[in-house]
Amino acid sequence: MDNGIERECCVLAFLSACIRTSGSIISKNGNFGFEIVTENERTAEFLSDMLDNRLGISLSRAGVEFDKFTGRDKLTIACVDNKTTELLKQLKIIRCSSDGYSLTFGIDDELVRKECCVASYLKGAFLGGGSCTIPDENSYSRTGYHFEVVFSNKITAGDFCDLLCSLDVLAKLVARKESAVVYVKSKEVISDLLNAMSVENCLQKLNRLVELKDKTNNVNRASNCSASNIDKTVTASVNQISAIETIRQTIGLKNLTPILFEVAEARLADPNASMQELADRLEITKSCINHRMRKIIQIANQLL
Repeated sequence: MDNGIERECCVLAFLSACIRTSGSIISKNGNFGFEIVTENERTAEFLSDMLDNRLGISLSRAGVEFDKFTGRDKLTIACVDNKTTELLKQLKIIRCSSDGYSLTFGIDDELVRKECCVASYLKGAFLGGGSCTIPDENSYSRTGYHFEVVFSNKITAGDFCDLLCSLDVLAKLVARKESAVVYVKSKEVISDLLNAMSVENCLQKLNRLVELKDKTNNVNRASNCSASNIDKTVTASVNQISAIETIRQTIGLKNLTPILFEVAEARLADPNASMQELADRLEITKSCINHRMRKIIQIANQLL
């Protein structure tokens, strides 16, 4: 069996999760069965092969309906016979009592006793009702990571949160119309989930993209920092030259002290130079030239 679902216990965990997310229970002639709705033909084929090859149960196509919201066809596959009634009992979705059959909710501990079954349950839940979105690789945003699984009832969704918690994954649960949605938004947590499901290809793809985006973000931050410094340098230079021109047009630069006159001349000679560059040319410290330039601006303000 592909995707690491080899053991029968893992098959049962996978199918139970898949039905809990994308399926519904139906009955016919006293037998219970299920329908699963999917937009993916490969998913339908995968489930059909799993049920047929491992459990001897055949699925049939119950219909195809066009979804105007997604623009895709929704394929419904179904099975109702005495075998599926027994299967649903094994999947802990229905139970038999003296009063007859009844539906159960939540995740039975027996289904996820083993680590391999937990991974299979995660896979089934994600295949049936999951989605994972990450920001476009050309986006500089560090947000936009989103992993969710949609359940038909809040009880199962709550148990799924507990299951994730046992893996040190803290997920949130919200209601969305008639469904319950379990979700996380941290790229680190999403990476942990993909690792728990042993989805190596997806995990490697996510890690590559995260690494690429982190590099892009670092470059972008450096570029923004550089641009910000340039803006500050230009603004400071404009203010300094304005002050120097005010002094020249009123009392004249020659009335400045020699050290202030030297600084004023250096600034006028190179309006684009940074304060550090001017300090190096005058062979003084940056703090010294800052002090002298503040003195020039103070004198100009007094002359206005």
